[in-house]
Amino acid sequence: MKEDFDYQAMLAGQLYQAAGILPENGSAEGKKRVQEINHLPVDDRERIIAKEKALFGKFGQHCFVQPPLYVDYGRHVEIGDHFYANMDCIFLDVNKILIGDYVMVGPRVSFYTAGHPIDSVVRSQDLEFGLPITVEDYVWIGGNSTILPGVTIGKHAIVAAGSVVTKDVPPNTIVGGNPARVIREIQPADKEHWETAAQLYHQKRADWQKQQK
Repeated sequence: MKEDFDYQAMLAGQLYQAAGILPENGSAEGKKRVQEINHLPVDDRERIIAKEKALFGKFGQHCFVQPPLYVDYGRHVEIGDHFYANMDCIFLDVNKILIGDYVMVGPRVSFYTAGHPIDSVVRSQDLEFGLPITVEDYVWIGGNSTILPGVTIGKHAIVAAGSVVTKDVPPNTIVGGNPARVIREIQPADKEHWETAAQLYHQKRADWQKQQK
């Protein structure tokens, strides 16, 4: 890759100017790929997945992002296995967005790695920065939530719908609000309740299937 001061500064989490990034390292290609995805027929799942694999830096097995979706670069997003995101999600990936396995994302969730200086004079110089976002395994993010720069969401956590997540989320917790705060920890009783409900579902479904024969 050709030396590119601003692009390298961006990925390092330092101040940079977007206008200074060389065209070959810019975000135009990712935006074009997204435009193609968003214009595909909604039932053409195979082509959508193929193009999403080409869009993202990593796209694991059994993954699907429901169009329409939006990115800045696309290639700075790395997604593990068994991922689903509902429609209208935004991946503003001027820095890395790292997503683990078995993550579920509701509609209109926004991942914003981009930030701007608090000082207005510095900000007016078109200087900005980006910090990575990490979403660990088995996380569920409710619709219309916003994840801000530098945040890590721990394993098995739940982000309630409409939350604005400004700081790290501990594993095995439910957070919500603006700014998001811990509502409670996920307890063994939660696991027991939902495992029992799942077993009942599978039994009822098996009984129903037998009746159809």
